[in-house]
Amino acid sequence: MATSIVKILRVVADPNRLRILLLLKAEALSVAELQEILVMGQSTISTHLSQLKAAGLVEDRRIGKSSLYRLTSPAGGSPLDVLLDHAKAEIPEAAHDKTTARRVVKKRQDKMRAFFDSVAGRLGKDYVPGKSWKSLAEALLRLMPPMVIADLGAGDGSFSLLLAQNAKNVIAVDSSAKMIEFAREQAHRNHVKNVDYCLGDMEELPIDDEAVDLVFFSQSLHHALHPQHAIAEAARILRPGGRIAILDLAKHRFEEAREMYADEWLGFSEAELESMLHDAGFEKPQTSIVYKEEKAPHFQTLLAVAHKPAH
Repeated sequence: MATSIVKILRVVADPNRLRILLLLKAEALSVAELQEILVMGQSTISTHLSQLKAAGLVEDRRIGKSSLYRLTSPAGGSPLDVLLDHAKAEIPEAAHDKTTARRVVKKRQDKMRAFFDSVAGRLGKDYVPGKSWKSLAEALLRLMPPMVIADLGAGDGSFSLLLAQNAKNVIAVDSSAKMIEFAREQAHRNHVKNVDYCLGDMEELPIDDEAVDLVFFSQSLHHALHPQHAIAEAARILRPGGRIAILDLAKHRFEEAREMYADEWLGFSEAELESMLHDAGFEKPQTSIVYKEEKAPHFQTLLAVAHKPAH
């Protein structure tokens, strides 16, 4: 049964409980994370959560040794929904809480990523017959729904051939005529017919508006003179609801890369990619470091994904 408006008003009369509700509306958080964001003691946070839970406004879910609390999902336009929309403007700490929460959740993601990196390291040292990263990658590629995919800065076309296995069509674009020629020959040798190789610039693509479902930049964006323009072009050619995936180098200081690999940019920070994606109109960008090289100069691979809003 829905919580009455009188009960809601009684429970949220405390501004700190309102702050907690605003945070939990955006993200499920633990007691420790709420402590860090709100700078309050554990007993105070636990008391507030207990009262909110008793009122049916929050619920908890056990994750390992701790619990994550989240807002109980009300129907759209519920009294609590309306109240929280107004509270955002009236709670002075709300904006700061939101910024701190993003940083706290990022720390949680980094901790998880460190764990998976350590697991990956152990798996890589143990030989298992028939198991390889290539086979896992191919399995995941074949699970992708058939789509029209643009591979921007396609180089020799090897990645395009992998994508083509389960794609409707792959449009591979590169600015080097020799690379395009080599890629076409490679596709011909392997009897791949659903890849179209196009000579063109990432910043001025020879692709129609809203023509593709997925755009890939695979270690190519750092070659663009104006990365922001290339990402804007990706947004133009994507259908509403389409996705973008960027694999590139994380920001580094290996200046020799400019001469050795013709790099225009020494990688990108997560913040830079997120900002460029937002500016191009993409929603909910997610970034993470997905690989770290053991040998100097210790390049790191950064993954960024986002989607174009549906109409």
